[in-house]
Amino acid sequence: SLDFWRLLYALLKQIHGGKWTESDAVDNQIRFVKSALWYHGYGRPELYQLPSDGSAGSRELLLAFSWLLHRLSLLEQLLARNRVKTGDETSVCMCEDDLPNSQKGTSEIAPEYGLEDRVDVRYLQWLNGRLRFQWRSLHAQHQEQCKLLHKIHLFTSGSHMDQILGHFSVTETDLVRQPENYKQLLQLLESETMQLEAFLEWKQLEPVYWQWMEAVLDNMAEEGNMSESQDAHVEKSGLPKENLCCPWADSLTGQIGRLSRDLMTLRDQLHKLITHRKAVWCEKVKTREEELQKEWFSVTARKIQESVELKLLDLAYLCAPKKQKKHGSCRLVFRSKHPASQMGFGRSVSKDPVSAVSATDVIRELQMREASLERELKQLQEECRRRLDEIAEGLDGVICISP
Repeated sequence: SLDFWRLLYALLKQIHGGKWTESDAVDNQIRFVKSALWYHGYGRPELYQLPSDGSAGSRELLLAFSWLLHRLSLLEQLLARNRVKTGDETSVCMCEDDLPNSQKGTSEIAPEYGLEDRVDVRYLQWLNGRLRFQWRSLHAQHQEQCKLLHKIHLFTSGSHMDQILGHFSVTETDLVRQPENYKQLLQLLESETMQLEAFLEWKQLEPVYWQWMEAVLDNMAEEGNMSESQDAHVEKSGLPKENLCCPWADSLTGQIGRLSRDLMTLRDQLHKLITHRKAVWCEKVKTREEELQKEWFSVTARKIQESVELKLLDLAYLCAPKKQKKHGSCRLVFRSKHPASQMGFGRSVSKDPVSAVSATDVIRELQMREASLERELKQLQEECRRRLDEIAEGLDGVICISP
């Protein structure tokens, strides 16, 4: 099972773009695997209860590995991440920022090594500042990379034998400057070819693997049923023996009966109290509604109208005919003939014009998305401010200052 932990660690590290070595501590590897599986939505609690020394759990690890193969398309992601890139590419994502289905409903499943209940707020503020600084640094480096790419594409324009591209990429420019580096590129291409051949062989044998996994699941279900039946038999056979060996069991049963009757009485009284309080609250709400209708009807109506208009705009956006969302890696192609959009995203080097995406169109869609998110943020801020004002009105001698 320890080798299985290391295999999952290596695969998930590659998926998350991190560096890994075999010398990493075993408990750190297991902790990372559990965190990554929980992040992706794996909900089998038996895995998170496995010991951190890797001494047990080979079958649970097999189930987790199979889940990754099916749910995340693990092998396809690894091939895409380890692909040899001879052209200049960038990632474009115009998908909605909703939570994936694999991550919905995973908030109740937390590993045993989660954050403590009490966290210093100053530490969270420090982490937030550090994250913002690294984000700015990354953005500056990305801008510098774009400037260098623009220079290479501009200076090599018209040199490429493919007229659709028209310019060299960084890899091709490096090969022109240092031709001896082609051996290293050739080795990478040969390694990628071997990986693709192995993947094709796996696709032929994949049905056999899933049939075997079905048999494993059936065996686990049978073992679970057997253990449940044994536990039920032990409970049924153990109860009379306790009554025989415990002479005070009858008196304890009588006390339990009296407590049950007292609880039933308390429940009835509580139900009557809740009904009375609910009637009083309904009267207060009705009175408050009448006051609002007299004094704040126009203000409330205007706020409701603004909220409805915003929701209608979002609904119209959602109900509009959906265009094909741009997602994935695209090759950067310099277009000097169109000054309005000199940089484009090419899906491939084919002559099909549909596969090309203008950078201007992507920027325009991102700006529209940004404006929609800003409107939603302002609405949420106004709602939070209103709730804080209502809370502050009920506090005597407290002054609340907005940040």
